[in-house]
Amino acid sequence: MVFIEKLRQGSNLKNEILSGLTVALALVPEAVAFSLMAKVSPLIGLYSAFIIGLITAVFGGRPGMISGATGAIAVVIVSLVVRHGVEYLFAAVVLMGIIQILVGVLKLGKFIRLVPHPVMFGFVNGLAIVIFMAQLDQFKVPNLAGDLEWMSGSALWMMLGFVGLTMLIIHFLPKITKAVPAALTAIVVVSALILTLGVETKTVGDIASISGGLPKFHLPMIPFTLDNILIILPYSLVMAAVGLIESLLTLSVIDEMTETRGRGNKECIAQGSANLVCGFFSGMGGCAMIGQSIINVSSGGRKRLSGIVAAVGLLLIVLFGSSLIEKVPMAALVGLMFMVAIGTFEWASLKIFKKVPAIDVIVMIVVAGVTVFFHNLAVAVFIGVIISALSYAWENAKRIRARKYVDDEGIKHYEIYGPLFFGSVTAFQEKFDVMNDPDEVIIDFAESRVADHSAIEALNKVTERYAKQGKKVHLRHLSADCRRLLDNASAIIDINFYEDPKYKVAVNELG
Repeated sequence: MVFIEKLRQGSNLKNEILSGLTVALALVPEAVAFSLMAKVSPLIGLYSAFIIGLITAVFGGRPGMISGATGAIAVVIVSLVVRHGVEYLFAAVVLMGIIQILVGVLKLGKFIRLVPHPVMFGFVNGLAIVIFMAQLDQFKVPNLAGDLEWMSGSALWMMLGFVGLTMLIIHFLPKITKAVPAALTAIVVVSALILTLGVETKTVGDIASISGGLPKFHLPMIPFTLDNILIILPYSLVMAAVGLIESLLTLSVIDEMTETRGRGNKECIAQGSANLVCGFFSGMGGCAMIGQSIINVSSGGRKRLSGIVAAVGLLLIVLFGSSLIEKVPMAALVGLMFMVAIGTFEWASLKIFKKVPAIDVIVMIVVAGVTVFFHNLAVAVFIGVIISALSYAWENAKRIRARKYVDDEGIKHYEIYGPLFFGSVTAFQEKFDVMNDPDEVIIDFAESRVADHSAIEALNKVTERYAKQGKKVHLRHLSADCRRLLDNASAIIDINFYEDPKYKVAVNELG
């Protein structure tokens, strides 16, 4: 009862339920499509969407976020299924879950903060394009030879007409009323119209049958040997990385949409637990789904109840409603996903192309391109982060400066500006005139800091050059963390720290 009250507290029960039902309908064709992409039975994808969706909805770190079988995971596992069979897939999903749980327990989810905003833009825009392009297959039909070819004539215009009608309802209905979710209304209206008119068009049932029973517990039927573990380990690592990156980035997107904050490490544990259970129930694994999450949030689903309704609704469709759902026209679902793609794309990112550094634009384009052409979110994000990091390092390397002067005591001062790290050590060493400097030199770090081992080595080389000339070097105004770094490296470097004079305030005591 306490859990039910928490679900209802602060939420609109009607919106939560209707939003969950909308997501459940939209999950069906996606789960089927991703299953076929991974070369497994459609029921495997549907069961995965139910298990992962339910567990993450109840225990996840982001209420309102939807998880299930995804294309990002399907792309990774297809070669494993083809080469070794579906049982190896189930074992890999179990290991994937264990890895994700460890990431959450070790609180590594916070590293998602290292993903720069241009990478986020590129990730979201790339996914929007992928979602859009994935719907284009629904405009193809088999020819006499069994190959797919583009629709033409009245069939094409009929498909485009109903897709357009779906999009118009989703766009304009919220301007009239928000009493019912626009996406669910569009699906119901277009489906009813097509069935009433008796129009021949592609339906969910034309893709695959979605009728089945309850998922059953199943231990992966592979020998537990080191060789088999080494076979599945690379796939599990990539699946875990892709799943967490997509989930945590989706969490960030939903955070921005709802102006709230999710819990990344809790989501990692929930995703891992869901995939662990999924592997023991013949599932293909999965992660957060940005498209479905946006559908849910846009339809009013902000609490855990909407995710639970979506997962349970999907299972009920498989158990009892398959014959009805198989009649839903794909045109309605394609129109829905087109609107999701339009809503997912960060149109604002196009407006800032001339207002941000060129490297940020390059990062956005590269990440989006890798996402679209390779469907590998982990690689796309890693490439974006690496480009951004190298660009940042290069820019900071150019900023190191040195102000030089000789004081009244004949001591030469080098006041360093900018961070001393691997990228700036060469420029740093070129600042010093060892041969012509006096016998005593002070390097002042009031406006700088020693950042890494390369910086320590650079300081060591500078002091060695002075030592060979019989001259002494002091360091001044080092922060506490820089002092600790140099103290820890005392075996490498031996430098005198220049102590700043300490002043006391004179106070008159009135007796």
